[in-house]
Amino acid sequence: MNWLLVVAGAVVGAPLRYLTDRAVQARHDSVFPWGTFVVNVAACLLLGVLAGAVLAGAGSSRVDLLLGTGLCGALSTYSTFSYETLRLAERGRRFLAAANVSASVLAGLGAVTLGSQVARQLFA
Repeated sequence: MNWLLVVAGAVVGAPLRYLTDRAVQARHDSVFPWGTFVVNVAACLLLGVLAGAVLAGAGSSRVDLLLGTGLCGALSTYSTFSYETLRLAERGRRFLAAANVSASVLAGLGAVTLGSQVARQLFA
């Protein structure tokens, strides 16, 4: 039964990632991968809220599987982030590649921390 929850979350997360990525990237005339950046940071924020809620006892392990593992796992994309960073570096845009790595890691950590803190405040 648990794997079905993960699959159900991923069925929503994967198309949501694609559509969000395309919508964000279409609004930016830039080689920087803004779409991937946005979906990854959003997934980190949501995962932080979910983890904080589960740790506070306000969410179940099933919700964590459905939304945390399934939805957030499919929404975020480490492989695309890595590929886009490599392509920037290969095209001589080393500064943008380094900025993508730095900004993605810092924003992701900040978002998951913020989400966790918000959940702790809401569910404490």
